[in-house]
Amino acid sequence: MVSLRCKLMVKEELKKLGLHDVVLELGVIELLEDITKDQRMQLKQNLSKSGLKLMENKKSILIEKIRNVIIEMIHYTEELPKVNYSDYISEKAGYKYTYLENIFSEVKGIIILICVMIC
Repeated sequence: MVSLRCKLMVKEELKKLGLHDVVLELGVIELLEDITKDQRMQLKQNLSKSGLKLMENKKSILIEKIRNVIIEMIHYTEELPKVNYSDYISEKAGYKYTYLENIFSEVKGIIILICVMIC
């Protein structure tokens, strides 16, 4: 979820299912209550109709988190961070940069630096 529009769409779908979000930010949803298998399947289908995807694979979720940090860093901050990009990404994602780099290149086939340049 990169845009406000995407967040509003997700919020509406959660509301339809009687779910209440605590956190709804770039690529992350935290709910007040547990979600049932049926609710998860319905949410996945409803989001898909809107062109959104519910990710459940841990590696995919981490990759999306890295991409969102990069997008946020480049497009939504007034100035670029004064620290190394690797330190910034590591801090925001909550993992050591070498781990993030290995997972990212394994899944995407490119290094994070290239993603910073093209995202």
